[in-house]
Amino acid sequence: MQASQRFEGSDNYVATADLKLAVNAALTLGRPLLIKGEPGTGKTMLAEEVAAALDMPLLQWHVKSTTKAQQGLYEYDAVSRLRDSQLGDERVRDIHNYIVRGVLWQAFTAPEPVVLLIDEIDKADIEFPNDLLRELDRMEFYVYETREMVVAKHRPLVIITSNNEKELPDAFLRRCFFHYIKFPDRETMADIVKVHFPKLKQELLGAALQSFYQLRDVPGIKKKPSTSEFLDWLKLLLAEDIPAEALRSQDAKAVVPPLAGALLKNEQDVHLFERLVYMSRTNR
Repeated sequence: MQASQRFEGSDNYVATADLKLAVNAALTLGRPLLIKGEPGTGKTMLAEEVAAALDMPLLQWHVKSTTKAQQGLYEYDAVSRLRDSQLGDERVRDIHNYIVRGVLWQAFTAPEPVVLLIDEIDKADIEFPNDLLRELDRMEFYVYETREMVVAKHRPLVIITSNNEKELPDAFLRRCFFHYIKFPDRETMADIVKVHFPKLKQELLGAALQSFYQLRDVPGIKKKPSTSEFLDWLKLLLAEDIPAEALRSQDAKAVVPPLAGALLKNEQDVHLFERLVYMSRTNR
């Protein structure tokens, strides 16, 4: 990675000044960039846009609850080797044929620097981040089956996302540059919308923003709608040709915004919102 490389945002992603600073700090330090924030705030998309803006390949490792750190390095397929030996396959003579390279191995041996996304690291077991400490720190690991050391040709830009589902170990946090993506304010959200819907009328945008942020501010709501859900909702409003007036309706029967299924994702939140709207109207 060239030291002169800097992320200045992209046409497809509205990056705040502090987020651009965070990406460039990780580039300068050669440390993983740990990104936290509400679901739907563009954490995963950030890695995609950074890779595109810096003209670097993107490798992605989407973590699940069953994911083990070893899978990111390599896996030894002993079952296939045993089966092939029973069939008399000549491939069994070379153990390399049964070593499956993980995404970290691919990133380390890539001919050019890459962006490596480790997505939703907090989904895995608590030991998962600790198991990657040495590899991410030293940029090398040992393959016991083949007795070889894999050393990174280039240090990748590692972007790690977390939804804060569980606390990450202190030793892991010390090795990262941390940034929390705040939920966009109305002005930033309007800029995000313009990227996706450049021809959206200001009247509809204003009414949609007003309705969206009122919904997010409802006390006791279990799951606040995210940026991605707001964009989905706008897409539906446009597809169904819903006018701005429908979002400001005073009709007593219109207790939730049209197509609110894109925003409210459980019945508790729907009932809560209906009760609050009903109470506000009966108190007029």
